[in-house]
Amino acid sequence: MIHVRDLTKSYADIRRGKFVALAGISFDAHAGQIYGLLGPNGAGKTSALRILSTVLRPTSGSARVNGYDVLTQPSLVRHQIGFVSCNTAVYDRMTAFEMVEYFGKLYGLSKEQLEARMNELFDRLQMHEIRDVLGAKMSTGMKQKVSIARALVHDPPVLIFDEATAGLDVLVARALLKEVAQLRDAGKCVIFSTHIMREAERLCDRIAIMHRGHILAEGSLDELRSTYAENDLEELFFQLISKREEAAESTGKSAATAEARKAGNSP
Repeated sequence: MIHVRDLTKSYADIRRGKFVALAGISFDAHAGQIYGLLGPNGAGKTSALRILSTVLRPTSGSARVNGYDVLTQPSLVRHQIGFVSCNTAVYDRMTAFEMVEYFGKLYGLSKEQLEARMNELFDRLQMHEIRDVLGAKMSTGMKQKVSIARALVHDPPVLIFDEATAGLDVLVARALLKEVAQLRDAGKCVIFSTHIMREAERLCDRIAIMHRGHILAEGSLDELRSTYAENDLEELFFQLISKREEAAESTGKSAATAEARKAGNSP
């Protein structure tokens, strides 16, 4: 379903020069699987997901979604995915029904297809009570339901959740995680980005632990626990990140020392 190879993304930064958001990551995610991207803020998770959803262009490398290339076939890729994040915009002057209907029409669903699909989604997500509520009057939980419904309206084979539970109360977050699990059970390929260990443990079939644009480790929970001789995912995560930070700090000090010596020897 999703094949990523040597994907990089860099930006020009006035103060720091080139900033590397992704440093050549590779991974595969399959149908009927939840693939987790686990990492702290700034790890590169969102950059990777924005490339997969064709919002960003990669600097180099390749990514294919259900057989379509994100660079050369972006419109076809967008029909393969549904995207949900913690800050997906909801239009203030449109009702829940109008918003989901609008996105269904954008995806080219016929009137009959759209009616049947919306009835199914509003039943499944328990949205009938907010059907006529304007976006401006919705709670955070209501908005997230609308975001999920419009991501699912065209029944895509791939779903991307980018920190989707951030800011949600416990009940709404649990309902969202249940929906994600049901999508996996229905055969969808799900990419699930989070920095919450509990979510990754409960949901993900495979996990990539990311830090500063790199994938430090990848595998199922059992594989990661066996490889690193650590049963607690949070402790495993902390150890990997800490080691990488220490290595980066040591490299930085060595480079600074070499630069200072070079400057000292200059005429």
